[in-house]
Amino acid sequence: MLRRLYDWVIRLAGHPKAIVAMGAVAFAESSFFPIPPDVMLIPMVLANRTKAFRIALVCTVCSVLGGLLGYAIGFYFFETIGAWLVKTYGLQDGLEKFRAGFAEWGTWIILIKGLTPIPYKLVTIASGAAHFDLVTFVWASVVTRGLRFFIVAALLWKFGEPIRSFIEERLTLVTWLFLVALVGGFVAFRYLF
Repeated sequence: MLRRLYDWVIRLAGHPKAIVAMGAVAFAESSFFPIPPDVMLIPMVLANRTKAFRIALVCTVCSVLGGLLGYAIGFYFFETIGAWLVKTYGLQDGLEKFRAGFAEWGTWIILIKGLTPIPYKLVTIASGAAHFDLVTFVWASVVTRGLRFFIVAALLWKFGEPIRSFIEERLTLVTWLFLVALVGGFVAFRYLF
């Protein structure tokens, strides 16, 4: 079943509208959606390495735009939508500590957490809830999301076939590692921050 799902994602990655779908996922992930855009970025670059940097650019731009929606949710609607999203992910305690840290470490929080498996939507909502400076939020988001997506795209562009072979030979392991990183990001946010 996992192999069929992987083959379907690879075929979907080659579809002419795949970049639009990935942009929508990147946008949504930065504000409310739980699945990171890497699930589309990686197979899309593996399917067509010549477009690696274009794919990373679209992913970055859409992620930052989605981050602005997350910021707005935190800034204007934290008591309603923002609190509901945080509660849905069970991260109320972590968010309060995270939000309090913005006074002293705001820019560093955005720069560092944007590169980690910690869900970026929580960074964006917390930034808005803390009324963090919007201009700083935008440039830090561009830097951190750009680094994340362009590094992945560059590695896949340079070493695409060996990486693809590794993924295909160890699909179950790679899937489990991805899920552990995704869940680990939520757990880390909840208990460490």
